[in-house]
Amino acid sequence: MAPPKTDSAVSDTFIPLFKSIGLSQAKAAEAAKNTKSAIILRNLVASYDLAHLNEKQATVVTALASQLAKTESIEPSEQDFAVRAILQGKLKSVDQVNAAVKYLETSKAPINELEFDTECGVGFSITSEELYDAVTSYIRENTVTGWPNLGSVISGVKASPALRWANPLEVKNAVEKAFTETFGAKETAKPKAKDPKKEKAPQPTATASETDVGSSSPSRKPVFEEGFLGALHKPGENPQTRPELREQHLGATDGQVRTRFPPEPNGYLHIGHSKAIFVNFGYAAHHGGKCYLRFDDTNPEKEEARYFESIIEVVRWLGFEPWKITYSSDYFDQLYDLAVELIKRDKAYVCHCTQEQIKADRGEKISAPKACVHRSRPIQESLDDFKKMTDGYYRPKEANLRMKMDLTDGNPQMWDLTAYRVLDASHHRTLDKWKIYPTYDYTHCLVDSFENISHSLCTTEFIASRQSYEWLCDALEVYKPKQSEFGRLNLQGTINSKRKILQLVDEGYVSGWDDPRLYTLIALRRRGVPPGAILSFVSTLGVSTAASNIQIARFEQTVRQYLEGSAPRLFMVMRPLKVIIENVPDDYLVMVDKPFHPKNPQLGSSQIPFTRTIYIDADDFRLEDTKDYFRLAPGKSVGLFQAPYPITCTSYKTDSATGEVTEVVCRLEDSGTPPKPKAYIQWVAEHASSGSPVRIDETRIFHPLFKSDNPLAAVPDFKADINSNSMEVIKGAMVEVSFWPLAKRSIADALEEARARSAKAKAIPGAGSHDADTPQITPEQLVGKECVRFQGLRVAYLAVDSDSRLGALEEHSDVTPGIRQGDYLVLNRIASLKEDAGKGM
Repeated sequence: MAPPKTDSAVSDTFIPLFKSIGLSQAKAAEAAKNTKSAIILRNLVASYDLAHLNEKQATVVTALASQLAKTESIEPSEQDFAVRAILQGKLKSVDQVNAAVKYLETSKAPINELEFDTECGVGFSITSEELYDAVTSYIRENTVTGWPNLGSVISGVKASPALRWANPLEVKNAVEKAFTETFGAKETAKPKAKDPKKEKAPQPTATASETDVGSSSPSRKPVFEEGFLGALHKPGENPQTRPELREQHLGATDGQVRTRFPPEPNGYLHIGHSKAIFVNFGYAAHHGGKCYLRFDDTNPEKEEARYFESIIEVVRWLGFEPWKITYSSDYFDQLYDLAVELIKRDKAYVCHCTQEQIKADRGEKISAPKACVHRSRPIQESLDDFKKMTDGYYRPKEANLRMKMDLTDGNPQMWDLTAYRVLDASHHRTLDKWKIYPTYDYTHCLVDSFENISHSLCTTEFIASRQSYEWLCDALEVYKPKQSEFGRLNLQGTINSKRKILQLVDEGYVSGWDDPRLYTLIALRRRGVPPGAILSFVSTLGVSTAASNIQIARFEQTVRQYLEGSAPRLFMVMRPLKVIIENVPDDYLVMVDKPFHPKNPQLGSSQIPFTRTIYIDADDFRLEDTKDYFRLAPGKSVGLFQAPYPITCTSYKTDSATGEVTEVVCRLEDSGTPPKPKAYIQWVAEHASSGSPVRIDETRIFHPLFKSDNPLAAVPDFKADINSNSMEVIKGAMVEVSFWPLAKRSIADALEEARARSAKAKAIPGAGSHDADTPQITPEQLVGKECVRFQGLRVAYLAVDSDSRLGALEEHSDVTPGIRQGDYLVLNRIASLKEDAGKGM
C-alpha cells in the first residue's frame, strides 16, 4: 500500500491545475495551502470547465472557494448561482463574492435576482453629485466637529450599505470636498481659542409654521430644499426624444411638480413605506404640485380588498391627501395598444420558452445571455400569438410577451424582460375581461408617462431598472419621466418582509398584522404612535442616496420627544397600594386643580378628588428605609403631586400568608409647619361618585420582538431570534378620573381635524375624482381609540388599545363617559419615559 499523501504533496498536485485557470504561480500556491478550500476549488474547476479564465476572474473564483469552505449552509443550487454570476461578469471582486455568500447564507431559494444584485453591488453606479449628497447627509446626521474626524468619516461613509460599492478614491475626494466647504481649508482650520464664559441666551420658541413637516429645526432648511431632493431637476428639464413631448407634458401640468406613491396592494405598509410616502407627497406639496396615490394592481393573484383600504387609510392617517387615486388597471387598454405597437416596431416578441429556458437564456446557465429562439420570429407571428394570448388560447406560462432590448448590455434589466404574461385570475376591477396582465417592468414607466409624472421617485434597489424604464419610453416615443432613487429606510431589529410577517401571524408569534410589536404602520398606529412622530422621524433622517439603517432606539427617542410636549399628563399607578389617611374624616374631599401639562397651558386642566382613601404605586413604598431613598417608608414623609399637604407613614398592614404590604396608614401633615418633602409621588383617590379611580383591565408593555439587531442572521431562521418575553401584561392599574373628559376631547378633536382635512381636499380642483370601486375612507375611520394618548406621570406614554370596549366613547355621545357593565379598558405603552437599554419600548 502506498503511503498517504502529505499536505505538501496534495498541495503540489493542485498548483498546476490552479495555474491552468489563470492564477499566477504565487496565487496558485497560496490557493493550494488550505486543503478544504483547495478541494472545493478543484471541484469548481472540474464542474464548470474553468480553464483559461483571465487572472481577475480566477482570483474571484478562488475567493468563492475560500468562502464556501467556511460555511455549511450554501446549497448546490446557490453555489451554482454564485459561479454563474462570476462567469457572467456580475461579480467582479473579492468583496462582491463575500457579499454574495453572505446573502446566499441568509436568503433561501428561490433567489431574488434583483435583491441579490443590489446586495452585491452588481451594476452599481453613482454620480459625483449623488456621492457628495450622501457624504453631506452623513456629516449632518453624525457628530462631526471638523478635520480631526476626517478618517472616521471616510470609514463611516465607506461602511454605509448604499455606498459600499462606491470607488474608495472617489469617496475620499467627496469627503475632503465636503469638509473643505463645511469647515474651511485644512491648513487654515485652526482650533478656536476658548471664549470667556457668557450667559446663555434664551432660545427662541419655534412657531407651528417653522416646525412643519420637512424641517426638523427652526434654523434648518426644509429637507425638500437640500441634498438629494434639493438637487432634483425642475419640471421639463428631463430629456425627451422629441421637443414636442416636453411641450405637451408642460402644457398638461402647467409646469407643476407631479409625483406618485405607487404601492402594490398585496400587503400592509410598513415603517419603510413612510419614507416613500413622505418623500413623494411631501416633495409635491412643498413645490405646490400634486401627488397621485396609484395602486400597481397588475397581479390579481395576490391582491386583496383589505390592502387597498388599509393603504388609503394609512396615507390619510399620516396627514396626506392624494390629488387622485388611480390604478394601473385604469390604463390596461392603453397598455395593450402600446404592446401591439411595440411588436409592430419589432421591439417585442411572443416567447413560448419554459420559465427554466428563459432563465437559462438570460444567463443563469451560461456566461452571458443569449437570444431566445423566438426573438427573430416575424412580426406578424408575434402579433397573431399576442392576440391568441389575449383571447385565452394559451394557458399560464405557455406564452409571454417579451421586450426586445439589448442582450449585449451588462445590465440584466436590459435582457429581454417580460412585458405580458397569461394569468388565469379574475381582477378586482376588470373582472374577467383580461386573460393577460402586464408586468411591473412594462407598466410602471408607461403609467408614469400617462399621468405626466415629473419626478419618478423610488428607492435605490431600482437603480438598475432606470435603464429599462427609459428604454421603453424611448422605444415607444412617449413622454419620459425622470426616475431618481433615494436610500430606503430600514429599522434594525425588525422584520418587514410580508412573507415572514405572515409566518409570525400564522404561527401565533403575534396576534395579527397590527400587533403593536411589529413595525407595520397599522401596528404603530394601534400602539399609539402619533403620525406626526413618524413624519418627524423621517424628516430628521434627511433624504439621500444612502440607505438609512437606524436602530429602534433612535425611532423611540423621536416618539418620546414628540409626545413630551404634546401628551397630557395623568396620575397613574401601575401596581396600586391602598393608603388610608387616618387624621381626616371618612367624607373628607378636596377637589384639586391640576394642569394637564405644566409647560403647555393650551392642553387645559382638570379637577380631581383628594379623599381619605388614595392609592399609590407599590414601588413607592418600602419597609426598610435608607439614606438614598426619598419616598414613603414607616415614619417617613413624602409629597403627593398637586395635593395640598405631604403625608407621613404611621403604620401598615401585611398579608398573613405572604407578608406583602396590603395597606399603608398615613397622617396628612395639614397642621403647623409641614415637613418639606424630598420627593413627590403620584396618586389616585377613591371617590365613587366622580368615578375615581379609573380601573385599567390590562396595561400592555411591549419589548422588542427580536433579541438582536439582525434577526435574519439567526440560525436556522429569523424565528430563532424571537424574544419570548416581548409582551408584559399588567392588570389592575389605576388612572385619575380626568381620563374620561380627556378621552372624549381627544376623539372629538381628532374627528374635527379629519373632517376639516377631508373638506379641504375635496375643495382642490380636479381632486377626488375616484371611481365607485375605490374604498371610501370616512373621517370617522381615521379616528380610532389610539388617538387617546397621555403620559402616565412617572410611568410611560400610553394609548387606548383597539381591544377596549368603551360604550360611551364609541357612541360619540354627550353622556358623561365612564366604565359601564361589559366595558373593558386596555392601554398600550407607546414608549417609556426614557431609553431603557434592557427593555426598549
